[in-house]
Amino acid sequence: MTKLLIVDDEEIIREVLQAYFEKEGWDILFAENGLEALKQIKEGKPNIIILDLMLPDISGEEVCRLTRKDSDVPIIMLTAKSAEDDIINGIVIGADDYVTKPFSPREVVVRAKGLLRRVSATKRKDQLSFNNQQLMIDHIKKEVIFDGEIVALTPNEYKLLITMASYPGRVYSRGDLLVKIQEDEALFFEGYERSIDTHIKNLRKKVEYDSRNPNYILTVFGMGYKFGGKPDEMDTTY
Repeated sequence: MTKLLIVDDEEIIREVLQAYFEKEGWDILFAENGLEALKQIKEGKPNIIILDLMLPDISGEEVCRLTRKDSDVPIIMLTAKSAEDDIINGIVIGADDYVTKPFSPREVVVRAKGLLRRVSATKRKDQLSFNNQQLMIDHIKKEVIFDGEIVALTPNEYKLLITMASYPGRVYSRGDLLVKIQEDEALFFEGYERSIDTHIKNLRKKVEYDSRNPNYILTVFGMGYKFGGKPDEMDTTY
């Protein structure tokens, strides 16, 4: 059963979302503040989180930042903050989607199910395949095949590719990618955030037909990078 954590200090919002998601057969966890949310994320292991930003103790942004240190659980931010800068900031710090209040509960359900489909289409497989098998990644063999040919990647390039390809569309800042590389204790990475640009440039030369007009490793101006490949199969569990 899909487990959803709803983080919001407004009882009426928790109740409305609970009613809609329980109709879908989902199990619901609740948190009224940021500290409770962090506890639920650690102990409850939700499959997806709907996160309000304006919480009474620590902010939703801080909850998102702390969660992203050791978890890739999908996060939808649900907030009254509707300015473009707020939305961009939310995505940069690790949110996967952003819904502004007032909202349609049905839309939130559709977005949550769509987000889980995208994640599950890649996360559950030992082999990822994109754009009609143009790009394939074998987790077991640590092998990348582009246009029918095995591509030799450095450990850092492989780590960057697998990080982004596991969550197509998610925006990663340079700092996020640097952290992902350093999570692997077997790797020693000397560099700063801008060093990521060099690795991205080299990666594009290996997995793109035209590195200046990439299809897979896309630049998100002012924010970082995201993976643009289309998974070949979509999971319809949710």
